[in-house]
Amino acid sequence: MERTRREFIREGTTLLAGAALLADARSLRAAPSASAKWPIGCFNRPWTKWTFEETLKAIRAAGYATTGLLTRTEAEPFIAADASPEYLDGLKRRLAASGLTANMAALHSRHDIPLEETVRSLQKEIDHAASLGLKYVMTFGVDEPAQAEHHLQSMARAAAYGAEKGVQVVMKPHGGSSGASAEIVAAMKKVGHPNFKIWYDAGNIIYYTGKDPVEELKPVVQYVTGFCAKDCAAPKSDVMIQLGTGKVDFAGVFKVLKSAGFGGPIMVECCAIGDTPEATSANARANREFLEKVLAAI
Repeated sequence: MERTRREFIREGTTLLAGAALLADARSLRAAPSASAKWPIGCFNRPWTKWTFEETLKAIRAAGYATTGLLTRTEAEPFIAADASPEYLDGLKRRLAASGLTANMAALHSRHDIPLEETVRSLQKEIDHAASLGLKYVMTFGVDEPAQAEHHLQSMARAAAYGAEKGVQVVMKPHGGSSGASAEIVAAMKKVGHPNFKIWYDAGNIIYYTGKDPVEELKPVVQYVTGFCAKDCAAPKSDVMIQLGTGKVDFAGVFKVLKSAGFGGPIMVECCAIGDTPEATSANARANREFLEKVLAAI
């Protein structure tokens, strides 16, 4: 009887524990998943016809805390290999005074010159990015097929150098060698360095290839560490438009990113350009609010 009683108690305890686990599992399945809370920043691209000081003020007024140095101008070379120390020091001070944090800058590299020259230039740009405290530098691929191998070899070297400097090298879909998933997967395999990643651009998938950005994301989502937010209605159509007025399924894209454990950032690249920095700022604010609503619903 004593042994039977112990067995009875043990079996009852096991059944209770199993029921509790089942209840917990059902509760987890029933609970809604938390909405994605990824940081949203804004590139400087919509304000390039105004001064950089006006640009920073407009981005801050639109409610952003983070900016990206995407589009260079004659007055603002950003991390260019030939940017002077004085310019870079001044740029760092201006960014600090603006209240914004810059997280990235675009690389500009030539691939019709000897590889070692390209690599030296890229290393200077990465050094400049590191001096500004940037986390990412961005390449766009190349349009000329004959330059694709040179580009990827240089990016492998840049990724390794960036890893030493604490700067990640990322590639943005931009037609040509970075057009869509097939080209991106091939590039990732060729570069073969963990410090080389993708900043996905759903609008560019439509603009350059006419393909479905959601489907093109799925084969490459494991490489994505950032998202460039722009909309596009058709191949080669205007991208300086408000989010939600083109064909990008932002909710569909974000669901794929969320399922892969993406953590941001999202960077607004485009908006309708107004007659003034302030009018453009209002459009950039509307695009941020659009993204926030989409994210809250996924």
